[in-house]
Parts: sequence; structure tokens; C-alpha cells
Amino acid sequence: MSTAEPVWFKSSYSSDQGDDCVEVATLPSTIHVRDSKISAGPELTLSPAAWTPFITQAGDFVPDSL
Repeated sequence: MSTAEPVWFKSSYSSDQGDDCVEVATLPSTIHVRDSKISAGPELTLSPAAWTPFITQAGDFVPDSL
């Protein structure tokens, strides 16, 4: 049995340089998120059921003002 390697993608709104982006990869039972600047770094792994609440929370995030 082989394990599929994730194929990473980022938003079409990302810059051409590819930095400061979040990349996402989907597999049949998991969704992976990572920082594009650190491709060999840690990944956040979510179940498909956790994906929608994660994106909803991320979209609602408002950073503290400086």
C-alpha cells in the first residue's frame, strides 16, 4: 500500500514571489496547511470535518491593532 504525497497549492491572489503565503494540500482523509516560506517545516493537519470551522475562524480573525 502506498502513501500519497500531498500536492501543495496556494491562492491565486498570492504574490509571484510565493512568500508570506499559506499553502494547502488535500488528501482523501486529511487537509494539510503550511507556511510557504518554510516548506520543510511543520504542517497543520485537519480532518475534512474540522476544515470548515478552521477556515471560518481564520476568516473572522482580527489582529490586535498596534
